[in-house]
Amino acid sequence: MPPRMVSHSCGTSMPDKIFHVLFLCTCNSARSLIAESQLNALGKGRFQAYSAGSFPKGFVNPLALEFLKNNGLPTDGLRSKPWDEFAVAGAPVMDYVLTVCDDAVEDVNPVWPGQPISAHWHVDDPDAVKGDEQAKHHAMVAAAANLRRRIELFVALPAEALDRMSIQHELGKIGKN
Repeated sequence: MPPRMVSHSCGTSMPDKIFHVLFLCTCNSARSLIAESQLNALGKGRFQAYSAGSFPKGFVNPLALEFLKNNGLPTDGLRSKPWDEFAVAGAPVMDYVLTVCDDAVEDVNPVWPGQPISAHWHVDDPDAVKGDEQAKHHAMVAAAANLRRRIELFVALPAEALDRMSIQHELGKIGKN
């Protein structure tokens, strides 16, 4: 999708900035992938989301894929991948790096090019739920709803009007919701 054009007071037009966001989770099999898909859908072209893990499982949780498809969210290109892919030359430079699991916060993160704003948004791990398929499905829906609420708050932030410290503070507040 091409960037939107905005008319500035001097009469010239220039494209809006597209913010690059990386969601991190240790396994990169459910939560971070759901967040990636939701932000790409809800971000209305202002955001390009990615996801990765410190120790990726190498596959997408089938319940996460089912949830995304059943809710009309994009699944093309979703895959479980290591976060190293985003810390090398030529990778997209991130504006934001958001962890969604507690283990990923404790892992030693790569040095991200561009010094992105980071925050932690704890989301319960649907993969950790023991029980029948209904319990696992319920946990996946709960995690997705938690992420959606936070992503809606995130995309509503007037990023262009806030300084770096204010954005950092707001992202931290969103993570506590």
